Amino acid sequence: MTILVTGAAGFIGFHASRRLLARGERVIGVDCLTDYYDVRLKQARLAELSAFKDFSFHTLDIADADALRALTVKEAPNRILHLAAQAGVRYSLTAPFAYSRSNLSGHLSVLEAARALGDRLDHLVYASSSSVYGERGGRFSEDDPLGDPVSLYAATKRADELMSATYAHLYGLPQTGLRFFTVYGPFGRPDMAYWSFSEAMLTGGTIRLFNGGHNQRDFTFVGDVVPLVCRILDDTPPPRNALYNIGGSHPVSTLDLVAALEQAFGIKAETEAVPAQPGDVSFTCADTSKLVRDYGEAPQTELAEGIAEFAPWFRAYRER
Repeated sequence: MTILVTGAAGFIGFHASRRLLARGERVIGVDCLTDYYDVRLKQARLAELSAFKDFSFHTLDIADADALRALTVKEAPNRILHLAAQAGVRYSLTAPFAYSRSNLSGHLSVLEAARALGDRLDHLVYASSSSVYGERGGRFSEDDPLGDPVSLYAATKRADELMSATYAHLYGLPQTGLRFFTVYGPFGRPDMAYWSFSEAMLTGGTIRLFNGGHNQRDFTFVGDVVPLVCRILDDTPPPRNALYNIGGSHPVSTLDLVAALEQAFGIKAETEAVPAQPGDVSFTCADTSKLVRDYGEAPQTELAEGIAEFAPWFRAYRER
């Protein structure tokens, strides 16, 4: 099976590509290697993937619709795993056009490339986000009505879902959107709290706790996420735009995240309480009953367990 993976040098894209390659699939990786965070980390991920003979990589901006379409038609993948995006809520406050290019034009380019494959395409799976739910309480269900987004990032991810729904209706594309909830783990993203907190702890820095550390997130370990992504990708659905929450359903406060990191590193963190950041929500929690109903499982790893696996990897990576 041939799979086109956009964002192959990214966090989830790397882990998914590695799992697909390990089971014998052919993976065509695409990434534009932006400098949103240290490109050396993306290159380190690619170096691991390049050890597989069935991996090929193309430096390509998915917003370049003609180039993406040409590559897709040439390689004729059976499935597309679309994980490329401009991530991060806070960065959208200062670089809004990066989000319109990657998340809006880029997603549309992927849809057009998928449409060009016609009946040769068995499934397009793409990344959405828990941010589409906005500010609310309780468990977030895919059936919940969605209000106004609280960040530009959230708005672009919701727009992606709507574009995909339109292409499923007009052109019969078989699609699944995955609403990821705060995925973390080895080879993760330096802009995320668990990474930046770890860096501060190991260098004697101070951790800034937005909203005093009382925000709660449904942290989801990448080791749980990727097997589910690949299992869903293997499906051959009818024309649709199905949506699934990918989360652990166990919200944890930022203060508890700090405590887990202190335990894993054996270091006491220096912290500073600061006001809430614009664009942030105070709470996320995935209702995964639909995921369990259709695919039989959901993420289970507790935060302390996942952080205990991340910490030694992080130390080793910093010493490279």
